[in-house]
Amino acid sequence: MLEALKVIFLGIVEGITEWLPISSTGHLILVEEFVKLKMSEGFISMFNVVIQLGAILAVVVIYFHKLNPFSSTKTQKQKMLTLQLWVKVLIASVPAAVIGLLFDDFIDAHLMNYVVVAITLILYGIAFIVVEKQHEHKKPAVRRLSDLTIPMVLIIGCFQVLALIPGTSRSGATIIGGLLVGAARGVAAEFTFFLAIPVMFGASFLKIFKFGFSFTGMEIFLLLLGCVISFAVSIFAIKFLMQYIKNHDFKAFGYYRIVLGAIVLLYFGLTAAFA
Repeated sequence: MLEALKVIFLGIVEGITEWLPISSTGHLILVEEFVKLKMSEGFISMFNVVIQLGAILAVVVIYFHKLNPFSSTKTQKQKMLTLQLWVKVLIASVPAAVIGLLFDDFIDAHLMNYVVVAITLILYGIAFIVVEKQHEHKKPAVRRLSDLTIPMVLIIGCFQVLALIPGTSRSGATIIGGLLVGAARGVAAEFTFFLAIPVMFGASFLKIFKFGFSFTGMEIFLLLLGCVISFAVSIFAIKFLMQYIKNHDFKAFGYYRIVLGAIVLLYFGLTAAFA
């Protein structure tokens, strides 16, 4: 029962932080210091994959109609625009897919630590504030997803590569990329959600292939529980973000990241000093 409560809590954290530009890794590394699953290393690795899958399924459900090029309610032009959107998403996914495959083991071995997470939390927090201040009085050039050009989505895709560094926040990096190419906040956020589909599915299946899927009945139950909780919370997190950015910019998330990064550095630094 205690492990189930931990799984629920971790699923909630993942569902909220995966879509808000505040770094799910940064939060999970801090939360897991206090909420430790008493399970095998293989289970924990798989659990982190499964709760991400739950989060990405929320995007598929919310935007199913917009992402479905075969919908009978769409005109031929709308179907063509949907197919073009998918082409842009796949093109933007290439940089992270290539770099991720090449450096996945290196990142897990050398960058998955609190110092890297804290530094990237702070750096991208500052970046959000700077980018938003630069765009305060500028009208976005891209107000619709269909206005995104191939060069633009490639630039956004390159920003997604930065998110391979723990603590960066995949949504945070790609939203910054979107803002820099002139996209409106809503367009940048939506394209970020869609870009997560192939990238996160690909990363998840890579981890499943690496760790396998041999678990007990109780472990499978906990994995499914974490997936469902992450999915449900992600629905609310995505809707909250899209509503929030109608009247607000991303600076508040920048300040939050800086504070969280400082807390991570302070906590783990003091823990190491007095160990």
